[in-house]
Amino acid sequence: MKQTQRHLEILDVLTRQGFVSTEDLVSHFDVSPQTIRRDLNDLAEQNKIRRHHGGASLHSSTVNTAYSARKVMQLKEKERIAREVAANIPDGSSLFIDIGTTTEAIARALLDHRELRVVTNNLNVASILTAKDDFTVIIAGGEIRNRDGGIVGEATRDFIGQFRMDYGVIGISGIDGDGSLLDFDYHEVKIAQAIIAHSRQVFLAADHTKFGRNAMVNLGHLNQVHALFTDQPPPEKLMRIMAQHQIECHIC
Repeated sequence: MKQTQRHLEILDVLTRQGFVSTEDLVSHFDVSPQTIRRDLNDLAEQNKIRRHHGGASLHSSTVNTAYSARKVMQLKEKERIAREVAANIPDGSSLFIDIGTTTEAIARALLDHRELRVVTNNLNVASILTAKDDFTVIIAGGEIRNRDGGIVGEATRDFIGQFRMDYGVIGISGIDGDGSLLDFDYHEVKIAQAIIAHSRQVFLAADHTKFGRNAMVNLGHLNQVHALFTDQPPPEKLMRIMAQHQIECHIC
């Protein structure tokens, strides 16, 4: 198969699935991993796809990558970030945990803790944490999204507002160069804003692919968080913003 035809088929797969792994493409086209990596790099240079460790996804400022795909994207990086976040949360703390695959990794990393009190609008997080008998897990009320187990809506936001927690743990879809925190779902953003407003400290967990990624809904600004947990040094402009606002940067 010619390279141009492979490129078109790769884009077609991404349109249908949102994310595809290098391994799956190697199997699909019966070519070497080096050939697929070159194809993905070429498409990324043409700004047609976003390159990830182990695969690729489509660019979009209006629609997020499918949850099933996000679960496997940057998995090792998310696990490193999760361990560092967990290491900065003491036993006996109270915390919010928001929607997202990174926050789900953080929930798993917290299982060695003792006597945590957690409020979450994420059914997957709640399911992970209920494995611990000494944890108190409270699920926010609202509408459950079938695609990812997230709970959203005005009732969810109002529920969050009843609490004042030690920590708010949130993820994000994109961080713009000016420090704007960006996401895709207006309803989800409203919940994250409530978590920020009702937490004594806000921890933002975001792997390096979120730097410069575009999304259409403005959640807030980096200066609203107390610490950023990531896997690679942020761009210099973001580092200056964090230094200006005394935001901790944990590179895992």
